[in-house]
Parts: sequence; structure tokens; C-alpha cells
Amino acid sequence: MLLVEFFGGFLVLAAILLVLIALVSCIKIVPQAMVYVVERLGAYNTTWETGLHFKLPFFDRIAKKVSLKEQVVDFAPQPVITKDNVTMQIDTVVFFQITDAKLYTYGVERPLSAIENLSATTLRNIIGEMELDSTLTSRDIINTKITATLDTATDKWGIKVNRVELKNILPPREIQDAMEKQMKAERERRESILRAEGEKHSQILVAQGEKESAILRAEAEKESAILRAEGVKEQKIREAQGEAEAILMVQKSFADSLKMLNEANPTQQVLAIKSLEAFAKVADGKATKIIIPSEIQSLAGLVTSLKEVTSEPEKMQ
Repeated sequence: MLLVEFFGGFLVLAAILLVLIALVSCIKIVPQAMVYVVERLGAYNTTWETGLHFKLPFFDRIAKKVSLKEQVVDFAPQPVITKDNVTMQIDTVVFFQITDAKLYTYGVERPLSAIENLSATTLRNIIGEMELDSTLTSRDIINTKITATLDTATDKWGIKVNRVELKNILPPREIQDAMEKQMKAERERRESILRAEGEKHSQILVAQGEKESAILRAEAEKESAILRAEGVKEQKIREAQGEAEAILMVQKSFADSLKMLNEANPTQQVLAIKSLEAFAKVADGKATKIIIPSEIQSLAGLVTSLKEVTSEPEKMQ
């Protein structure tokens, strides 16, 4: 009897414990940036957002846990053919975000695979309309076109494609070699042009320097010649002024002497002597012709007068 009661109490406790465990397991907390898709009896029931939730035991089931964060998927390189029949390998990186958890859960099987295939086919269509050179230089255009196409196609899957980036564009090895050679030739051409322009600029600067130097030398010689001419001119002016002043002084002295003679009332003999002295000075000059005044043509009379003047003092002695 006691054994039966013991087993009965144990079963009751076990049942209570199982009920508590079931109740606790039905309490769910949805974290931030997550949503839970809940099914009841196999059909979609509701979508749980962030917070505390309770599901019915044995009836409700969490079908899918969906992250609302922006996700990044790096797809493997895809072979594409350009308009000029060049096969390249291009890999893409897709940035997307789930906006509707119900559509994401029930809209498409394996959504990431669907996005990969859709991006590959869209990329082939876009690259097929472009040539190799434009493909290599039009990444932004290609990214914009792929993003617009994927975003439109994935709306019914509850996915928002924010952007698509071309990670690598790998042309064939022979194309890469040709491009490298072309780039090398272009750089060598630019180097030659820059070197020629540098030499041209250098020669222009040298010629300008020589021109300016010649101009400065000519201006210096001109100024020097002007200064020399002005110096010679100044010297001649000063010499002429000196000669004029000397002549003026001589004439003034001669005029003063004549004035003094007139004031002294000289005799005829003294005037004759002065005339002879003046004539003697004139004769001592370098002139080849001498004009003798009529007043002193009678030289004999003047000499006789001079002898008489000089003999009188001897007789008085």
C-alpha cells in the first residue's frame, strides 16, 4: 500500500514537472533585429517581432528565424562574354536586406541561390551589350543596372537589394598581356612627350635668358656711352668756360692797363714802346701772317726815339 502511494505521488510530481517544462519551453523571447515566422498546425499563423511571446504547445511551431540586418554575399566568379567576343570572369558582391519575413520564408526556395543565379544572368545580359574597353571602365554603370534589376525581381521574395558591386573583372591572360603592353607603350609615349616638352621649355628659358642678358648688356653699353658723352661734353663745356673766363680776364686786364695809361697821360714815346711790346708778343706766336698797323710802320723813327729815351739817363750820370 505504501509502495503504491509512493509511486502515485512520484507520477504526479513528474507530470507537474513535465507541464512546467512544457510551459517554460513555450515562452520565447525574440531578440533585436530578428523576427520569427510561426506556424499553427502547419499553416502560417503570425510573425513575432522583438519581445516576449508565448506559443501553444503541440500546436504552434517556429518555422523560420529571420534576421533583418543587412547581409553581404560574395558570389563565385561567373563567365561572361562581351559584345566583341571576349570571355571574362566576373565575381559580384550583393548587399541585401530582408523586409518581409513571410515572403522570404514562403516566396522562394533557397533565396540566396536564387539571387546568385539572377545576378549571373543579369550580368551576362548587361556585359553582352558592351565591348571590352567599356566594360573595364564602366563599373558604376554595370553596378547600377544590376542593382535595379535584382531589386525589382526580389521584391516578391521579401528581399531588398541595396547595391551590387563588381569585385573583380578578369579578362583572359593574353588580353591582360596585350593590355599591359599597350599601357607600357602609352606610358613610354607620355614619358617621351614630357621629356620633349621639358627640353623645349629648358631651351626657351635659356634663349630668354640670353635675350634678356643681351638686352641688359646693350642697355648698359648705351648708358655707358651716354655717360661718357656727357662727361666729354661737360669737360669741353668747362674748358670752354675756362678759356672764356681766361680771355675775359686778359681783356679785362688789358682794358684796365689801358685805362691806367690813359689816366697817367703817357707820352708819345711810351705809347710807341707799348706798341712795340705788343707787336713783339704777336710776332712770337704761331701765326704765319702778321698785319702791321700803319701807326708803327715807321720803325726807324721808333728805334731812334727809343735810343734817345735810353741815352738820356746815361748822360745824366
